Amino acid sequence: MSTLSLAAFSTWRLSRNTPGYARRHGGELGTQAAAGRLVQVLEACLPNPDPGTRRRVRLAEDGYPCFMDCRHLLGQQLQPARHRPLLLSSSAIRERLVQVLGFAHHAMKTGNRYLLGGTHGPDYDCSGLVQAAFAHAGVWIPRDAYQQERFCQPVAVSAADVRLLQPGDLVFFGTRERCTHVGLHLDQGRYMHSSSCGHGHGRIAVDALHPRDTNPVASHYRRRLRGAGRVVRCHDGATLP
Repeated sequence: MSTLSLAAFSTWRLSRNTPGYARRHGGELGTQAAAGRLVQVLEACLPNPDPGTRRRVRLAEDGYPCFMDCRHLLGQQLQPARHRPLLLSSSAIRERLVQVLGFAHHAMKTGNRYLLGGTHGPDYDCSGLVQAAFAHAGVWIPRDAYQQERFCQPVAVSAADVRLLQPGDLVFFGTRERCTHVGLHLDQGRYMHSSSCGHGHGRIAVDALHPRDTNPVASHYRRRLRGAGRVVRCHDGATLP
């Protein structure tokens, strides 16, 4: 029987992929924390917890709150750690976009399906794919699409005019009130995204903003285009000159 316990507000490095649940009870994922990520335990995990016992945690790299199963945490080789945010200039981030786009193309070619809360592959949701692609290049951005929209430097775009979009920009969709979907711009208004089966492909695929793309999925999201944004900083890091 394990005697390990995790004190509240201690920070640990995960040794294996660990699900982060949206709620204290139930199966809905909020995110997935890949091995190597840092997690701050906000509520203590005591030794030998009852099955299903979850505690509130925060992922250090993006500040994302969720719940993790105490048995998932205590059953792996955790290492105490300290989070040190990485500061990158906008030009340094721009140089890493080749890695971002390369990761996304590889993810699309790998067998995958849409998974709400999926962030470490092979199955992703829309914002999970975008976050994972940037994280692969060492650039941490927020977890959810509406957070990513607020985080980015705005870029003017419409279905008729995509001239200001650059490869690696993010394209946002949703209602007038809220961003609910995000894609990764490739070129000339083409974007890659992981979309659900309801109005999408059920996997990672490429669509276009231009009205010439009459695919039902492209048409659906084109009607819900909110805008676009550019990643010019890392999470928890100020924009550097």
